[in-house]
Amino acid sequence: MTEEQSIAIEIIAKRAHFVRGGGMNEQGVVPSPCISVCKMDEARQYCKGCWRTLDELRAWSTLDNAGKREVWAQVEQRIAAVVTA
Repeated sequence: MTEEQSIAIEIIAKRAHFVRGGGMNEQGVVPSPCISVCKMDEARQYCKGCWRTLDELRAWSTLDNAGKREVWAQVEQRIAAVVTA
């Protein structure tokens, strides 16, 4: 695992904990996983910063809070797979 991945995982893990606990931003919306590291991985499967797929990135602004929480769950699963590998 690269240092960049480790840093992104640490930031995302903290945000995921907040979201899992029902956290929302001031507008009452589930916050984005974006950490302003917008680079796709070598296989173009997910963003190296927020761990979302291209489809998830495109759909984010149209998802309701439940849909956004589902994306967060997918992000956490991807990170868990990398951490345990």
